Amino acid sequence: MTNGVLADHQIRDMIGAGQITAGEIIESSQIQPASLDLRLGSVAYRVRASFLAGRTRTVRERLADFTMHEVQLGGGAVLEKGCVYVVPLLESLALPQGMSAAASAKSSIGRLDLLTRIITDHGVEFDRVPLGYTGPLYVEICPRSFSVVAQPGQMLNQIIFRHGKTFLSDDDLTALHARTPIVSSDPVISDGLGFSVDLKPVDGNLVGYRAKPHTGVIDLSKLNHYDPAEYWEPVHTNDGWIILDPGAFYILVSREAISIPPMQAAEMAPYLAMVGEFRVHYAGFFDPGFGYAEAGGAGSRGVLEVRCHEAPFVLEHGQIVGRLVYENMAAMPDALYGREIKSNYQGQGLKLSKHFRM
Repeated sequence: MTNGVLADHQIRDMIGAGQITAGEIIESSQIQPASLDLRLGSVAYRVRASFLAGRTRTVRERLADFTMHEVQLGGGAVLEKGCVYVVPLLESLALPQGMSAAASAKSSIGRLDLLTRIITDHGVEFDRVPLGYTGPLYVEICPRSFSVVAQPGQMLNQIIFRHGKTFLSDDDLTALHARTPIVSSDPVISDGLGFSVDLKPVDGNLVGYRAKPHTGVIDLSKLNHYDPAEYWEPVHTNDGWIILDPGAFYILVSREAISIPPMQAAEMAPYLAMVGEFRVHYAGFFDPGFGYAEAGGAGSRGVLEVRCHEAPFVLEHGQIVGRLVYENMAAMPDALYGREIKSNYQGQGLKLSKHFRM
């Protein structure tokens, strides 16, 4: 097999070979150009604290240590803000040698400030599945800003599969940009493609949203449903800077429009901690075709999910806040994001999750 991130048809082959299995049939709608959506099982375990299994333990063994009570998700159940839950997923893996996997929250989940991370038996890292892993998958869920209603079968996370060396070096990324522009401005390339925050919009002075501290629940099954004003405060500035408040969660947008060519995928990675008292978090995957002109995009801006740490921090227009790490695909996908795959976020600007009315 060619080194790279597996494409949609290769994921289908893995399902056919029994390397990806599930308690229920795996639907074709779960398969994205370079990833597989993972589904919640029927029960959530409310646990005392977040944990990793560790090299010598299984998640089930750790659940025996930390579970406070069980929550049945059938019919919908509230997962409360500030609490930690572990949910067994319907999908399990039997990866061949030489193949690993990595997981991330889906875009709409990150935009709800819903911390979701995959854990595995004998695992020592969140969202990382080691080479040749065989076993079940679990998701840790911690609602940070809003309590949510979750149900079995809902897809909060996605997983990619990697064979061999996949990441582009800075030299490779520079050459890729020369062939097929991946950013709307001069690229800032250092351990990936740097991107900055937009605090001087072309029209108006709305630059973002801040989560309100006391709101109702959000039912994850209800799309285009909630009034944003009940959950979010708009953030305006005429000065090109804002002050981030400690503990607050913000939705902002990148200044640059980015593009993911068909034979690449990308992952948003946190920027260096020394840039300031904040974190652009919930690192996410960008499928082949995101923002790509031939897939219906003319560059798409990245939505930034930002949480401030202990001290108030001044965030300036154009400040570098994160980076995209590009990876090669192992094969050309059958479908591209925004072309064959219906897209909520192709060509996006500043945008809340699809649960909120536009």
